[in-house]
Amino acid sequence: MPDANCKICDGTGWKIIERGGLSGAERCECSYATQREATRSKSRIPPRYEEKSLDNFSESADNPALQGLGTAKRSVLTFLRHFPTGEPPGLLLIGDTGCGKTHLAIGAMKVLMERGHECVFFDYQSLIDSIRSGWDAASGTSDKEAYRTALDAEVLMIDDLGAHRVVDWVEDTITAIITHRANHNKPLIATTNLPDPDVTGRVKEGETVGGMPLYKKTLSELIGLRARSRLFEMCHIVQMPSVRDYRVQHGRIVKL
Repeated sequence: MPDANCKICDGTGWKIIERGGLSGAERCECSYATQREATRSKSRIPPRYEEKSLDNFSESADNPALQGLGTAKRSVLTFLRHFPTGEPPGLLLIGDTGCGKTHLAIGAMKVLMERGHECVFFDYQSLIDSIRSGWDAASGTSDKEAYRTALDAEVLMIDDLGAHRVVDWVEDTITAIITHRANHNKPLIATTNLPDPDVTGRVKEGETVGGMPLYKKTLSELIGLRARSRLFEMCHIVQMPSVRDYRVQHGRIVKL
């Protein structure tokens, strides 16, 4: 909707222009500004990420440990350059905790919103909890709408995909969401800390008492083989570099 107080269009949403001696009308900038603000308010981006963007994503060509972050950012920019006609339509960022996945994904969301695309953010755990709560007759409207929003949002972002204990109904639910979006060519942007044998290889996280290796659970083990297959079919895969946890580097450490 246009700005009722706009001095250019007097709140009509249209402004008169002159071109080649002819008068005409075109959309006033206030209409687009109002639309962008409405899109931003519906995005559910958490307050901690309000200032995150691709412009302030940290990378350093002079630091070998961070050069991979620049490569990851360029992959995201390539995805955005071809959106929405590029194939596949989605984006999956895989990497360890604190390597910048969510920052990049949020930055991509904001670029798309600036272009007028409606994007909705969900933390995986919160999405699952909202869907489960929505089954309760006494639940709020937002919980009841969470599942439908995940299915129908123009662009859906799921952060920390797979961060939930393995339960059959959870696997079925996330498979249904991913399959629906894949079948309807609806873009999905996702991040995950979970390894995938085809991308990261198996990731060791310890040893048994007898010295046998213990491996971190994989993406397919946490969301199911069907969901993983559809996810890889519909997404560009970006492997984040192994860097020291960004939040630890930039946090305040007090030495006693």
